[in-house]
Amino acid sequence: MGLLVFMRNLLLALCLFLVLGFLYYSAWKLHLLRWEDSKYDKLGFLLNLDSKLPPELASKYANFSEGMCKPGYASALMTVIFPKFSKPAPMFLDDSFRKWARIRDFVPPFGIKGQDNLIKAILSATKDYRLTPALDSLSCRRCIIVGNGGVLANKSLGLKIDDYDVVVRLNSAPVKGFEKDVGGKTTLRITYPEGAIQKMEQYEKDSLFVLAGFKWQDFKWLKYIVYKEKVSASDGFWKSVATRVPREPHEIRILNPYFIQEAAFSFIGLPFNNGLMGRGSWTHNIQREKEFLRKLVKARVITDLTSGI
Repeated sequence: MGLLVFMRNLLLALCLFLVLGFLYYSAWKLHLLRWEDSKYDKLGFLLNLDSKLPPELASKYANFSEGMCKPGYASALMTVIFPKFSKPAPMFLDDSFRKWARIRDFVPPFGIKGQDNLIKAILSATKDYRLTPALDSLSCRRCIIVGNGGVLANKSLGLKIDDYDVVVRLNSAPVKGFEKDVGGKTTLRITYPEGAIQKMEQYEKDSLFVLAGFKWQDFKWLKYIVYKEKVSASDGFWKSVATRVPREPHEIRILNPYFIQEAAFSFIGLPFNNGLMGRGSWTHNIQREKEFLRKLVKARVITDLTSGI
């Protein structure tokens, strides 16, 4: 009798496993079919990037000639190719930074966890959290990011680059002596301690200095810079860093980590890893970044002037 009960229970268990297996397999097949039939890839990007806006948006911008600033155009186009796109956060950290749950619980570069006191001290000195008043007054701004690659050499694109309202440069990318190819205008220079220009004479006269904080030491370094204190070489930097930046506090900003977080996880699709850096192949991550940029270039959300991706 006991053997019969055991066999009955075993058969019931096997049947249950078979049913669960069938349901799992069916759900997996349906998932694949959904992606095959979908217009979007697994990250949510439009698969067929033809840079065309929906008819209602196309008619809105129909009267704008080539090169004119089109208010809201980049956001509208980005929303078409990536419907989850939104910009709910300010570009730079301001004195309300503690309210942002999306960055409060993550350590740098994806958040500000553990940096509250340093950031508060920095912002109490800088006080400005936006672009310049002149740029803020514009109803539309044309922006360009100039990369550090040598592809611009001998292209004579300097005047074209300088024609943009906002010119963003990264780290220690040189300008002086290369104006014919890279332009002479800099609106924002985004960097971190090890990437910042170390020679004072190489800085532009009029540009905002923007920190992209990748580790806790970066915020400590920026506090030294803002308050013109002595930079300690023993703070864990992996190479020498700038000890002075020729900018007054009101010319210094902190890039909102929300955008680093969004770029990494939503746009590029890097492994989440509990919001920590370091997981995954460096080469593989670079390839993902390049693929993301190719998508934006193909859809004409950005213009590829500076790299050979």
